[in-house]
Amino acid sequence: MNSRIHLLILTVCLVVQQAAQAAGDPQLGRILYQARCASCHSAQFNGVGPAHAGVFGRKAASVDGYVYSTALTKAGFVWNEKLLDAWLRNPEKLVPGQKMGVSVPTAQERADLIAYLKTITSTSH
Repeated sequence: MNSRIHLLILTVCLVVQQAAQAAGDPQLGRILYQARCASCHSAQFNGVGPAHAGVFGRKAASVDGYVYSTALTKAGFVWNEKLLDAWLRNPEKLVPGQKMGVSVPTAQERADLIAYLKTITSTSH
């Protein structure tokens, strides 16, 4: 009986750890953002790419002062977790003709970046 309890506890811990990983870690996401995204993006300012502050719930191609591709301007969707995951996995597949030439192939890195992007508001960072 004692070994069954230990096995159950171990199983629960593994499930909780996997769920936490799937949800993404905003601290790891911030590190990834600085390493992979900051050469083109900023939270608050447009650069090569548009500013990311407030990206969740924002209509695609709607940051003032940034010149988007016609394709993304016509996309008409609002950024959410599912769309950002698809965008980061393969922007060209999601929106053919867009102009971002970078992708994030690993699911965990995308989850971490998305968790971080959720924390960026127009007044933070």
